Parts: sequence; structure tokens; C-alpha cells
Amino acid sequence: MATFISVPLKKSSEVDLVKPLLKFVTATYPAGEEQAEYVRAVDELNKLRKSALGRPLDKHESSLEILLRYYDQLCAIEPKFPFPELCLTFTWKDAFDKGSLFGGSVKLALASVGYEKTCVLFNVGALASQIASEQNLDNDEGLKTAAKFYQLASGAFAHIKDTVLSALNREPTMDISPETVGTLSQIMLSQAQEVFVLKATADKMKDAIVAKLANQAADYYGDAFKQCQYKENLPKEVLPVLAAKHCMMQATAELHQSALANQKKKFGEEIARLQHATELVKTAASRYDEYVNVKDLSDKISRALTAAKKDNDFIYHDRVPEVKDLEHIGKASLVKATAVQIPLSQKFTDLFEKMVPMAVQQSVSAANSRKADTVNRLIGSMREATNLCNGVLASLNLPAALEDLSGDAVPQSILEKSRAVIQQGGLQSIEQLIRDLPELLQRNREILDESLKILDDEETTDNELRAKFNQRWNRTPSGDLYKSLRAEGNNFCNILDKAVQADQVVKGRYNEHCGMIALLCKPENEISAAIPSANPAKTLQGSEVVNVLRAQLAQLDEVKREREVLEGEVKAVTFDLTTKFLTALAQDGAINEEAMTTSELDTRYGSHTQHVQQNLRRQEELLSQIQVSHQEFSALKQSNSEANSREEVLKKLAAAHDSYIEISSNIKEGTKFYNDLTEILLKFQNKCSDIVFARKTERDELLKELQQSIAREPSAPSFNVPSYQSNTPAPAPGGPTPAPRTVFNPQQPQAKPTPPARPPPPSITPQAASTSAPVSSPMGPGSANPPPVAPTGPSQAQGPPYPSYQGYPGYYQMPMAYNPYAYGQFNMPYMPYQAQGQAGYPGAPPTQQPYPYPQQPPQQQPYYPQQ
Repeated sequence: MATFISVPLKKSSEVDLVKPLLKFVTATYPAGEEQAEYVRAVDELNKLRKSALGRPLDKHESSLEILLRYYDQLCAIEPKFPFPELCLTFTWKDAFDKGSLFGGSVKLALASVGYEKTCVLFNVGALASQIASEQNLDNDEGLKTAAKFYQLASGAFAHIKDTVLSALNREPTMDISPETVGTLSQIMLSQAQEVFVLKATADKMKDAIVAKLANQAADYYGDAFKQCQYKENLPKEVLPVLAAKHCMMQATAELHQSALANQKKKFGEEIARLQHATELVKTAASRYDEYVNVKDLSDKISRALTAAKKDNDFIYHDRVPEVKDLEHIGKASLVKATAVQIPLSQKFTDLFEKMVPMAVQQSVSAANSRKADTVNRLIGSMREATNLCNGVLASLNLPAALEDLSGDAVPQSILEKSRAVIQQGGLQSIEQLIRDLPELLQRNREILDESLKILDDEETTDNELRAKFNQRWNRTPSGDLYKSLRAEGNNFCNILDKAVQADQVVKGRYNEHCGMIALLCKPENEISAAIPSANPAKTLQGSEVVNVLRAQLAQLDEVKREREVLEGEVKAVTFDLTTKFLTALAQDGAINEEAMTTSELDTRYGSHTQHVQQNLRRQEELLSQIQVSHQEFSALKQSNSEANSREEVLKKLAAAHDSYIEISSNIKEGTKFYNDLTEILLKFQNKCSDIVFARKTERDELLKELQQSIAREPSAPSFNVPSYQSNTPAPAPGGPTPAPRTVFNPQQPQAKPTPPARPPPPSITPQAASTSAPVSSPMGPGSANPPPVAPTGPSQAQGPPYPSYQGYPGYYQMPMAYNPYAYGQFNMPYMPYQAQGQAGYPGAPPTQQPYPYPQQPPQQQPYYPQQ
């Protein structure tokens, strides 16, 4: 009873975890201590996988501990890395494959960390079953250890059964299919219950308890037997072992229940149960003797039965009831599949403990995006107000109009604007930036087009192979897999299109003001010469309206400076929602990012928003007052054509300065935008390249599997025996005798009859040949020859057509080692041999024109025997 079933380990191909994980780490986390820590963790993870899967494992708890740690680490990092984007492909072989046991795939390669977890957990169950099977069941410690690991193995297989289909999203290999792992889980549970039966027996527990435990074990083994009875997904020795164990556990239950009957003075029931137990062990011994040893149990039952019969025959004379009339034995289960609860290892420490899950990373990214939108909205509204203010003042020629009361000198504000333009590089810096924009745009276009092209090429190849292999090409279509990448690529296309439109707007504004900007870049004397002179407005020097305007402009400048301070404060606000997101994920299992981020933004930027709105309202009031005061100033100012011309030029110079500042800022932002977009597009290109490379690897593996499966298929279908060959054919007068053949009868094999001696060649005329059925006739290449003897019924194929060979006229030389009678090599039935005197085959149907028999030279022996 010491035979226990253990499960072999799955084998995995080597996988480089370092390169893709490092690429994500370096792209996500800035250089520093945090990144260095994650780099070390990636290296440790790669070493852990090699220790768990890259070498043979001893059947010891220390080896199982390594597997458990690796499984726990996979569960810990699964939410922290974007594995679908990393395109890490894991390849595993079928654990039970011996070359031809299964119809499923021998191995499977998938870019799924869920697949890796499933296979590692399978190895956890397999190694646990091996460790349990190696225990010494003669001592109490060994029994406890075996029961513990069998229940752990059962739980591991049961967990795979519940999760494998959702983890893989495709058909798995046979060893991890729900049917197989469900059966393995039941087998491990049965063996754990059997171990408790052995322990209860060793502890000399009451017979009633042992009987119930053994009966439950027999029930478990019976369920396991039923689950794998009609499947070929387990080794051939599993089924007889399960059947034998079912009989032995039931016999053990009857043995102990008979002892209980003896205690209750039910001696007839005792004998009936012992007789039933004897029949059970005899069945196990006769059918499954090579798999289990029942001698000890059989001897024990035999001794008990002999003693019981002797006592009953001489003393009690109790009636022995039928087995069907016996009371059913109760059941008691002491085993339960160990639930898979993370972490499985008590010594587990997460290598990436400080790294937040991808859900938190995505929520933080979305929160940062909302924060940027809020900041941009506030700063944008303030900058828009500044541009509006500058535009209104430029249209009123302020403050230049107040500085130009002399009518001939260049206003100080214009000179300051000129110096600001020259300090920023003047016209040449803008022109150079504008010339660089198309080159930056083209570079980004090329990167994006190349990224989408490699996706298109791989998808085209996948569609062609899918059309070629139909349902056999059972991997995820590239079109479905690339939806997110294509959506991302389309988004980049739209961004580039909008950038091109923005570039055109900036260029149009530059063309509009480039003349005045060029004037601002010139020396003061040239600027003065370009500005028309006007009569001095000395009467306005001490005017009250001038003083009011200057005071209002000073207040407006104060409002602008206040906005600059506000802009700095808005940019300086920082906050991190990572901790709150982690707490929400731990408590609720999900993150309501929008609600949490909106609440935080209201708290952080509420006061700043109010100050910005107050500032904008104050500017609006001041601009209204300035426009009223300017109207009074214009009414007092002497008006003539020279003054108007001078004022127009001064307005254009002020507007040119403001446009220069705005255009320069826009072009610099555009240049930075294109450079930043280049980095983003390069990452997108790498992502596309990685997933296409993984798809190509998966494609090559699938093609190899398909070629192997096609090679294993039979080269030709089996043929049914033609009806005209089932009985002896009717005689055909004048017909030739067919070639000798051997009838293969599997039930009564007969010796091959000796063919008759060859007669001398007959003299056959072409006319006679035309009226008789031919035995062999030469035919042109590519024609379909009839069988050697034409049947009376419709023509049916008996084998491949005879090839024709060029040779001496009338004689067709057969190739070396060619046997024209060996129909068996084409899986064809043999025809009965006709001895001399037997009737030949009937002639050809009248509708079929026979071929003329070739005239043979008299000195040649005919190839086919003739009668």
C-alpha cells in the first residue's frame, strides 16, 4: 500500500528578465538612488528565476521554498510592471509529454505573466507531491509531512483549475488544462486521506474511526478514477493505481468495520464484510498486481476471515447476510485542499517593495495631468490678460503718447523695447528657429511612420498565415493586439497635425510684424529717422489728464507685476497623491482617481484661483478708466496729419515688440515640444519594435509546432475494401489469370500459395488483344491507369497508378526493387490468388474502351504470366 502518485515538473526555457524590466525602470524613474535600487532588484529577480526554474530541483523543502518565493514575487510585481507592453515571452513544455501521449501542444509560448504564474504554481504542486511521496510513512513525522504536502499540492492544482483560462485567454497545454489539474487535485486529496488512514492505524485508533476514514479515502479514489477514466491526459500507470487504491481502501474499511461488528456480537456481519474485503483484494491482486502490493492486507484479511469462520461454525452459528444487505459504512474526511493565499512563503520579502502598483502609477499620472491642466488654465488666463492689456495700450499708443509730448524725440518706452528685442537675438534668432521647425517636424513624422509600418507589416504577415492555416493559427490576431498602439499612434498623428497648424499661425504673425521688428533692431538714430516728426504739444506738459493717465498706467503696471507673482506661486504648488491612492487601493481594491484628484486640486488651488479672478477684474476696470482718460487726452492734443502718422508708427513699433516677445516664446515652446515629442515617439517606436519582435518569436514557435503536427499526421487516408473484392468473382471466359496475391486474414493466417510455372509466351494478335481485358498496358505520363484486372463494377482505385518507363518497344523495364504485387505498402487489401483452372476476372465494361495489349518480341519472356 506504499505506492503513491507524484507529478513531474514542467520545464521552462530560459528568459532574460533584465533587459525589458530595466528598460521600464530607466524610462519611468529618474537616475538616482531609487532607480539604482530597482536595478539591483531586477537582477535579483532574474537570479531567483534561474534558481527556481533553471536547474534540477531536489525533492526537499528548501527547493520548494525557492519556488514559493518566486511565485510570491511574480504576484507582487504583476501589478507593478506593464507586462503586456514589455512583451516578455515565457515558454513551457508539457509536463507529461513523452513524444506521442497527447494530442495537444508539446509546448506553449505566451507573453503573459499570468501564464508564468500558472506554470510555476503547477511546479509547486508537482514538487510538493514528490516531497510527500519521498516521506517515510513508518513514523509519525513522515506521515504528518506527507499529509501536509499532499494537501498543498491539491490546493495548488485546484487554484490552477479555477484561474488558468482567465490567466491565459487561450487554450492551454493538456497538463494545465482545467480537466487535468482538477484530476490531479483530486488524486492528491485522495492520497492525503490515505495517509491519515495509515496514521490512524498506526495510532491504534478505534476501528469505527479507521473504517470511516478508509471509506472516505476509497470514495476520493473512486472520484479520481472516474475523472481520468476516459481521458488520455495522464500517464498510463495512473488509472490502474487509482483503481487498486479504491479497492484496497474499501477493503481496509470493511476489515475495520468487521472488527466493529465482532465487538457488537454480529458475527455473521463480520464474516460477510471480511468475505467482501477478500474479494476486493483479490480483484486488486489479479488486475493491478504490477502496480501495488496487497499481500500484507490480503494476509491480514485472510487470517481474520479464517478465525471468524471457525468461531462462527463451532460456537455462534450466526447467519451470514448478503453484502447488499449490510449497513453502509460512514465517512469522515480529515483533509482539505490548502488554499493559495499570498504570500505562500513565510520568508518572502518583496524585492520591489517601494515600487507602487501600475494602477497607482496610472492614477498618479492622471492626477499630474489634471494638475497640469489646472496650472495651465490659471497661467493661461493670466497671460491672456497680459496680452489683452498690451494690445489695448498699443492701440492707444500708451505710454509712448505721454512720453512723446516733444513731437520729435524717440519715446523712452520705444527705446526700451528696442533694447529688449536686440538682447533676445533680434530678427535672426527668430528666423533660425523658424527654419529649424520643418526639420524637427519631419524627424518626428519619420519616427511615427516607421513605428506604424512595422505594425502593419507584422499584421499583414499574421493575416496571411491565418488565412493559410485557418483554425490552426490559434493565436490572438495582431489587429486586436495592436488596437491600443494604433490608437496611440493616431493620437500622435493628430498632435502633429495640430502642431503644423500652430506653426502656420506663428509664421503668419511673424510675416505681419517682421518689418517693424527689423526697425526695432536698428540704432536709435535710424529709428528716429523712420518715425515722422510732429509739432510739439507743449500745452499738455502740465495737464491734469496727463497726470491721471500716468497714475492709471502705474496702477496697471502694478496689476501686471501682481500677476507675475501669482504665476510663480501657482507653479510652485506641489503635492503627491501616491499615499492616498495606495490607501484607497488597499481598502477598496480600486481607485476613484477623478474624485480624489479634483478634491485635492480644489484644496490646493482654490485661493490662487480667487486671487487670479480678482486681478483680472481689477485690470478690466483700469483699462476702462484708461480708455476714458485717453479720449480726453486725445481731445486736448493738437491733431494734424504729421501727429497721426507719428502715432501710427509708434503704435506699430509697440505692437511689433509685443509680437516679437510672443512669437519668440511660441517658437521656443514649439522647438521644445518637437524635441520632447521625439523622445516620446522613440519610446513608442521601441514599444512597437518589442511587441513585434515578441510576436515574431511567437509566430516562429507556432509555425514550428504546426510543422511538427503536420509531419505527425498520416500521409494518406485508409481505404475501405472494395465490394467486388469481398467475394470470389465470377469466371470470365478467355480472360487472363490475375497476378498471384496473398489474402491477409488476421484471424486465420495462411501461407502464401506457390505461383504456377510460367508458360511459354502466347501468340497474341492486336485484334485479339482489343477484345480481351488487359493485364498491363503502357500509358502516357500523367494518365490514371486502371488496376491490373478490370472489374465488372465501377472502377475503384486499388493503389497508385503504375509508372511508365522508356525501354525496348513492347517491353517496359520496371525500376530496381519495385514489386508490382506489393499492394500492402499502400494500405490496400490483397486479392485472392487464382490457381490454374480457376476462372479469371470478368472483362472490362463495354462502355470502357480497352487499351491494346503491346506486341512483345518473340525472343523476350513476357513480364506478366499468361494462361
